Amino acid sequence: MILQVGVKAVLFNKEGKILLVRRSEEKYGKTDGIWDIPGGRIDPGTSLDENLRRELQEEVQLDMLSEPHLVGAQDIMPDGERHVVRLTYVARADGEPVLDESENTEYRWVTPSELAELEDLDVFVKQLLVDGKIVL
Repeated sequence: MILQVGVKAVLFNKEGKILLVRRSEEKYGKTDGIWDIPGGRIDPGTSLDENLRRELQEEVQLDMLSEPHLVGAQDIMPDGERHVVRLTYVARADGEPVLDESENTEYRWVTPSELAELEDLDVFVKQLLVDGKIVL
């Protein structure tokens, strides 16, 4: 089994809205929910913080304005051959994202209540943010 580690960020803007990105179906295929939070796999040999900052720059060209706080760790075993440990952080960001459209095709800022009503939300984001694992 291959072990992978991913870092993701729940980014809040100054209005208290959360950044969601719509995953590219061309790159990711069909998934359990197309709206996700930005992030990705780590590069071994660099810190989690460095990886999170790199992923946010690559995917949405935003910098975190606050220190990220770890709010969740999830085990994802999609196919019996991979075990992905997904670490989710919360941080503040400002500005409008500029997307790497090979990864994500659009973005939106949503309130926590809008997030709870979103039907196409990534199943792992939903577990943490909507089903009560963390409080926003």
